[in-house]
Amino acid sequence: MVNRLVVGAGYGLLGWLVQRISAVVLVIYTLFMTILLLSHRPLEFADWKALFTPLAMRLFSFLFFLSLLLHAWVGVRNILMDYVHPAGWRLTLEVAAILALTVYGAWSMYILWGG
Repeated sequence: MVNRLVVGAGYGLLGWLVQRISAVVLVIYTLFMTILLLSHRPLEFADWKALFTPLAMRLFSFLFFLSLLLHAWVGVRNILMDYVHPAGWRLTLEVAAILALTVYGAWSMYILWGG
């Protein structure tokens, strides 16, 4: 008889759900931007600045970046859990990934609202 130790019940479900919801947001934003850019063709800096001036566009873009970061985190975490078996190495790489994704998130906020 095999005794299975169940840890983190529901942890996989949360990652699966985040991956699916973030993928939907990424697809919607990508389709929206593709249609917008093909129909308007903003080619100069002033056009790009005008495109991202409305608050709704900035929020939609930040939702895209947040979804991208969450999607990346779930993917990186799953790869590390599958292929990096020593706990110390895995923890180090997970912390490095979290720090990098946090910097990318802050950078996207700066691009949308700071600069």
